[in-house]
Amino acid sequence: MILRPEAPEDASACGVVCVEAYKAFASDHNFPWAFPLPEVATGLMKTRLAHPGLGWVVAESEGKVLDSNFLDERSPIAGLGPITVDPAPQNQAIGCRLVRAAIGRTCRRLFPSVTY
Repeated sequence: MILRPEAPEDASACGVVCVEAYKAFASDHNFPWAFPLPEVATGLMKTRLAHPGLGWVVAESEGKVLDSNFLDERSPIAGLGPITVDPAPQNQAIGCRLVRAAIGRTCRRLFPSVTY
């Protein structure tokens, strides 16, 4: 697995991961689904990836996007999220690696704090 910067062409894959991650969480806890259609999540990802102050990293294995994590750097306090992990490879510390990478970035860029 590698961590790499997100790119606009990742929007569809990130949208699918987002839908599946939120659907699995919601189903496990009897919550309503956050994204009724994959197109809604893909649209959100396209918007975020197109903005220069948003976006940041995906986890990829064998050419497949497993996870995405956004970092909002538009204000003095960085904003972390959404972070989504494909339900199939969950519990392998992928999300943990992405959060640590994001916190490391906020430290290197001298943000005084990060919020989720």
